[in-house]
Amino acid sequence: MKIQQIDTRHGTANQGTFSNGNCLPYTGVPFGMNYFAPQTNDQKGSWWFHPEDRTFQGYRLTHQPSPWMGDFSHFLMTPISGALSEPTIFHAQSSYRPEESLFCPTHLSIKQLRYGIQSTLIPSMYGGILSLTYTKNDSGLLLSFPGRFRLTAKDAYTLEGQVTHFAGAEDPNFTFYFVLRFDQPLTTSTLDYASEQAAAILIYFGPIKQQTIRLGTSFISNEQAHHNLRQEQNKQEKDYLLESRKQWQSYFDRIKINHHDQKQTETFYHNLYRTFLFPQTFYEIDQEGKKVHYDTSSRSIKEGVLYTNNGFWDTYKTVYPLFSLIAVDKYEEILEGFLNSYRETGFLPKWLSPDERGLMPGTLIDAVIADAAVKGIGTPNMPEFLEAMKKGATIQSEKQNYGRQGTNDYLKYGYVPNHYHESINHTLDYAYSDFCISRVAQTLADDETAHHYQQQSKNYRNVFDPQTGFMRSKDLSGQFRPDFSPTSWGTDYAEGSAWQSSFAVFHDFAGLIEVHGGKQAFENKLVELCNQAPTFEVGGYGFEIHEMSEMAATEFGQLAISNQPSFHYPYLFHYIGKPEMAQPLIKQLLTQLFDASPTGYPGDEDNGSMAAWYIFNSLGMYPVTPGTGEYVIGIPLFDQVIVSLSNGKQLTIQATPNQPQQQFVHQVSRNGETYEKLYFTHHDLLKGGTINYHLGIVPTTKAYSEESLPYSLSRKT
Repeated sequence: MKIQQIDTRHGTANQGTFSNGNCLPYTGVPFGMNYFAPQTNDQKGSWWFHPEDRTFQGYRLTHQPSPWMGDFSHFLMTPISGALSEPTIFHAQSSYRPEESLFCPTHLSIKQLRYGIQSTLIPSMYGGILSLTYTKNDSGLLLSFPGRFRLTAKDAYTLEGQVTHFAGAEDPNFTFYFVLRFDQPLTTSTLDYASEQAAAILIYFGPIKQQTIRLGTSFISNEQAHHNLRQEQNKQEKDYLLESRKQWQSYFDRIKINHHDQKQTETFYHNLYRTFLFPQTFYEIDQEGKKVHYDTSSRSIKEGVLYTNNGFWDTYKTVYPLFSLIAVDKYEEILEGFLNSYRETGFLPKWLSPDERGLMPGTLIDAVIADAAVKGIGTPNMPEFLEAMKKGATIQSEKQNYGRQGTNDYLKYGYVPNHYHESINHTLDYAYSDFCISRVAQTLADDETAHHYQQQSKNYRNVFDPQTGFMRSKDLSGQFRPDFSPTSWGTDYAEGSAWQSSFAVFHDFAGLIEVHGGKQAFENKLVELCNQAPTFEVGGYGFEIHEMSEMAATEFGQLAISNQPSFHYPYLFHYIGKPEMAQPLIKQLLTQLFDASPTGYPGDEDNGSMAAWYIFNSLGMYPVTPGTGEYVIGIPLFDQVIVSLSNGKQLTIQATPNQPQQQFVHQVSRNGETYEKLYFTHHDLLKGGTINYHLGIVPTTKAYSEESLPYSLSRKT
């Protein structure tokens, strides 16, 4: 599929109380430093775009990774004609026809009906080009800023500006710099405006019909913004577009789908587009050709790469395992950026936007590092990464947004006591992170560290209640919190209840099965999880949060695939040797809850995490446990997929017969030979070749050896 066939409005029909993705219609290059999107409503906070709005307020330069995080370093460009009664967004906005507008990853094109202005915006990594066709006199542009800013006319053709506005940063004066270069001159060249508050500035070009505006941006300085602009000063609109398409298509061509259902193919590629937006580039190339970035901690310029806008609680599960197959070079550079974050702050990042926000439980970048380590990605940096992981596991930061919470108590008691918010998720995530530390240590032949953290990773057992079969929080004396309800959300659980939070033992499902009382008891628990109503109690939240609403909107029991904690739930059946119980479930989730429309997701997409979930599952596999190098076998959606691996080899995945009634996998073969295991290894997939799935209309039940089951720490082989 060609990148120009993608409509960026996928997953953008949202509001604060219900999410169909909570996406924005981003136009930019892959992993771009900036994105652009039409703004349609400035009265709804972070939900400033909706596909059903028919009002265009301008092109927003944005760095918003999620409406829950908010935007930073943003401003708005609104083409206008004639005088405005007031220089405000409200007085400048125009109606437009969404159905006649172009929303593409590579460029935007919109006609403002009020003014008759046709405009096209094509971004680049550090800038872009905005082409305007005016039909009336007094052609101009309204520039709107959300907070502290400065705008200066350097000459009749150049505006220089800076914005100091963010959702949160170590540097209270963190500044974004930009330069606008016009083909046609301003009618005034004496503009010099600064404000500590939000404001909008009108600029005019006179009675012109055509204007081209080139944009250069920087997080470093005005001089660097000028330098970034100079790198593109000789490019025309077609050059920008050609380069943008080339970058996007290079990623799209890494997975080629041949399928009888075009709508499902479109859904796949819309999800593929979403996986290459985040994390965003946060470094630039200086005049000496060096990679440099702004360090908000020391408030100085540093050498090296840096990336931002990424929450590891969401993305570790799917995004980085996908990169490990088809984007290894980018994965290695991103890892280098995260290591620079550690070098500059003293702790590995958890949620970057633009720097550490400290949101969500755990330190799940540990899983990103471990998955790379066992796959031989970023190997030279693993000794330093191991030291960073160990520091995060043993030292409590003086700043609450860095590192683990309740570190000392976790080490003392073997669990995070429940006077800490969301203590169950912290405990389970720390246990999994401990496993990830052990895996990195193993790759470095550090047996002592590997053994210590492997043993510590069994701490999940300390909060399991065998009477109820759920993970339950404990106080300092080791007593479970009373008045337990498995459908009560919040307090001890993050964005869920005990049903959504008690199966996060990614590294040791065999151990979890054991504490449940064996495979039959565990199967009964999973059946109960799936075959009940999606009911909930608001619990510690005190009101209905959108994740509750989204789970309740679909009849998939307590399997809240609308949120990341449930992503692996269908595959829990594999650990008891019953994949046939998961296969129809996976296929129904893929076909009923995902499409290529503005309502195309069952919940928050979150920085590529849900998009990559769809991609893996539609290919017939899923990386349940990053850090093991395994992909648990599911059921493929497509007739044929050709994956161009980063090592230059091709992996072909075929499914036949493949109609809606084929809900089960009858047999899997690998390069012509029957494949008996319930997982593939990363090492094996990198060999390329062919995987054939023979699908069927009835389940195939069989006995699996322990060696055929996916990895578990406690599995006896």
